[in-house]
Amino acid sequence: MSISAGLGLFEFPFSSAKAFWKWVDLCDAGGVDSLWQSDRLVPEQPMLECMSTMAALAGATKHIKFGMNVASVGLRDPVLLARQCATIDMLSEGRLLPAFGIGNPLTNDWKGTGTPTRRRGKRTDEALDIIAALWRGERVTVCGEFHSCDNAVLSVLPAQKNLPLWIGGSSDAAVRRIARIGTGWMGGRETPAAAAKVVQAIRAAASAAGRKIPDDHYGIGMYFRLGPDPDSIVADEIEKLRVRFPDLDARKAVVTGEVTDFMQRFSEYVDAGVSKFVLRPVARGDDDLIDQTKKFIETVLPQVNALNPCVIG
Repeated sequence: MSISAGLGLFEFPFSSAKAFWKWVDLCDAGGVDSLWQSDRLVPEQPMLECMSTMAALAGATKHIKFGMNVASVGLRDPVLLARQCATIDMLSEGRLLPAFGIGNPLTNDWKGTGTPTRRRGKRTDEALDIIAALWRGERVTVCGEFHSCDNAVLSVLPAQKNLPLWIGGSSDAAVRRIARIGTGWMGGRETPAAAAKVVQAIRAAASAAGRKIPDDHYGIGMYFRLGPDPDSIVADEIEKLRVRFPDLDARKAVVTGEVTDFMQRFSEYVDAGVSKFVLRPVARGDDDLIDQTKKFIETVLPQVNALNPCVIG
């Protein structure tokens, strides 16, 4: 399987748009596989909106891929979301990596948008069916419990003939959803052991459904800091994670130390069946984030790339 490593953002950590684009240019020129933006519609902290960020990245970069990690389908209109993805993929010449989820029920997104959380899974399933059909170029007429459309069709189709449909979540319902319609799994906070169980469950469910998820379509998120931590930057990040995810052992969620420490955890995930990584640098300020990214590109990325088999001919 092919192993790839991208970088992701949750909060907006930069002092300005100029600093953000400096970081994007570094990633694009440095061979980073992809950039990922987390999704909140009504965030308490500064965050970029994921779909408009995808559009901006499409116009500002030349090589790098990009995705949302993950867009909350339960909070969005599926026809509009399908059209946004198709447009962005076409204009970027096939560099979009769409990833979807039902939406975190603990966020203020639901109350902030006046959307009920009840049966959000069913709402998402309806939406994903509409999105997938529109991407295939079909005319869609649906009168569902949550979504209705009459003769909807996309006038611009994605550049990728089979646009990926990554789906987040690790619940039994998420596994069934991925097995039924997804093309990949985008995990979140799972440990290597927990990720292995999800990968195995998805493979079994997909096989039972007569489908197969490609081996290089299993992803996970991971926080990291390379080198020393003189100002308790990691401690601050761990505290943020404790507040955001009360069920998470936040101390184990951040990998710190040297490249060997990073690669040990990375290899544990690879052994669990994970092949796509959304890596979030833990840093404070523009210069520190640029420094962490340079360290990643110069010291980690060559080792990650070396895990992939060489293709001759």
